[in-house]
Amino acid sequence: MITVSNLWRYPVKGVGTEPLGSVVLREGQCLPGDRAFAIAQDGATTNGEWAPCMNFVRGAKAGTLMAIEAQSAGESLTFTHPDRPALTVQLPADGQALIDWIAPLYPENRPAPVRVVTATEQGMTDAPFPSISILSNTSRTILSQRAGRPLDQRRFRGNIWLDGMDPWQEWEWIGKNLRIGGAVLEVRERNTRCRATHADPMTGKDDVNVLSVLEQGWDHRDFGVYAVCVQGGEIAVGDVVTVL
Repeated sequence: MITVSNLWRYPVKGVGTEPLGSVVLREGQCLPGDRAFAIAQDGATTNGEWAPCMNFVRGAKAGTLMAIEAQSAGESLTFTHPDRPALTVQLPADGQALIDWIAPLYPENRPAPVRVVTATEQGMTDAPFPSISILSNTSRTILSQRAGRPLDQRRFRGNIWLDGMDPWQEWEWIGKNLRIGGAVLEVRERNTRCRATHADPMTGKDDVNVLSVLEQGWDHRDFGVYAVCVQGGEIAVGDVVTVL
């Protein structure tokens, strides 16, 4: 039996992980509150419409950001990092405070963070559609064995983690629908990873070249799949997953 083990969202793209116990999905939208904001770099032109990752602050450019955690409380977001004092803000109003807070964690040789943008309902996800990412703990275990150490879920910044799957079973779901709790999701495509996965989310320091591990083991850089919500409803940790 396949079940949901964990749910995660990332209120600010590339900045902070937040665990969830349950969430209500809406048809044609990303997971609520996921990548609802993004920090645009100098030179980016987006004002909230979807734009590629290269326009934004993210872990692929600064692994130190991978150790940031986030916690929502009403309209407020609290961010923590091993090397920074906690920061509580309301976005987008307090965008400059967040930019100032991450500044010591961000490389000086990268385009400077300049403003916080509010995303549309699609969210500033990595795919050019309102994606919800689904990942397998079984596949993560196999990848961890190949890497020679446990790989934390947070390296992969996924939304829905599943237990009880066969290795790489997620590849077989592309083009199929999944019922998870009260929602139905259509699996669209594989998720090609970036070097943000190299950083340990406990420390923000690079310690495993995950891209090389994937390439040497399976001749690709893919891990997890992207899906879209085609029927809204509540999903929760412990829900059973059914392939329709």
